[in-house]
Amino acid sequence: MKRILGIGNALVDVMTLIDNDYILEKFSLPKGSMQLVDDEKSALIKSETISFKRNLASGGSAANTIHGLAMLGAKTGFIGSVGKDDTGDFFENDMKMAGVKTFLSRRKSVTGTAVALISSDSERTFATHLGAAIELKSEDLDPDYFRDFDILYLEGYQIINKALIENACKLAKQNNMSIALDLASYNVVDAKLSDFREIIEKYVNIVFANEDEAKSFTGLAPREALDKISMLCDIAVIKIGSEGSLIKKGKEVVKIGTIPVKCIDTTGAGDLYSSGFLYGYAKGLPLEKCGRFGSVLAGHVIEIVGARMDEYRWKKIMEILKEEIH
Repeated sequence: MKRILGIGNALVDVMTLIDNDYILEKFSLPKGSMQLVDDEKSALIKSETISFKRNLASGGSAANTIHGLAMLGAKTGFIGSVGKDDTGDFFENDMKMAGVKTFLSRRKSVTGTAVALISSDSERTFATHLGAAIELKSEDLDPDYFRDFDILYLEGYQIINKALIENACKLAKQNNMSIALDLASYNVVDAKLSDFREIIEKYVNIVFANEDEAKSFTGLAPREALDKISMLCDIAVIKIGSEGSLIKKGKEVVKIGTIPVKCIDTTGAGDLYSSGFLYGYAKGLPLEKCGRFGSVLAGHVIEIVGARMDEYRWKKIMEILKEEIH
């Protein structure tokens, strides 16, 4: 089975259930988006929502995907940057407990946090203070990190540091790795469209996008966007929420449905879809199986708050995947 290395923002998620969208309006946070905030605004949002139910978990888009892959039994690694603080220790320990090999730079800045504001309709809006996460530099990428892996997984948020992304892609290609990229958030795509296009055309084999991200990237509806993105890479994947996902490789197009679930919180749905898809891909399975695995993981994670499922749920998932393989 192929081994997967992820690079992303090492964050601790503060999962917060809000009873109305007043908080989003007060802090000018577009519903469903990821907004970068400074330390002061992050503290204000945490203070304003202190009475709401919340829990902590290691997070960040790529970290969620790599954590999910590790829980499935894949050999994984993660490159990121955290602070020399208890929050950074929490992040590292949580990843290691799942079996992830961590390559973390330690900074003087505080570890980044992502306040996930979960509305009553299960939509989530992120107010992210990157802290030490954004201090990961191109020169932090030791070529030795890449030598034991076959697939590099990148989160689109890293496009803010194009030099980092480009160096990671070059190191991956030097080690004959496939590269997968998730577009991350529609507002990030809007801001960095030309950079995304350049990186994808030059390096990327697999592109993941949701409906909004695909529209920002191409200006098209999902099916037409799938065709356009697939012209730039080997495999294009567009996630369309409750309608499932669309996958295209060459002339092959696969439509994947969802599994019946009770949605509580959509946090991590896209990230865990990528976990399932890449698990199938790493095993050399057909696109239909890869997409099905993605739907199984995404379906199970939206039944809980946050992106960290318990052992019972993972055991149930593994039983389903084993049946799918045979």
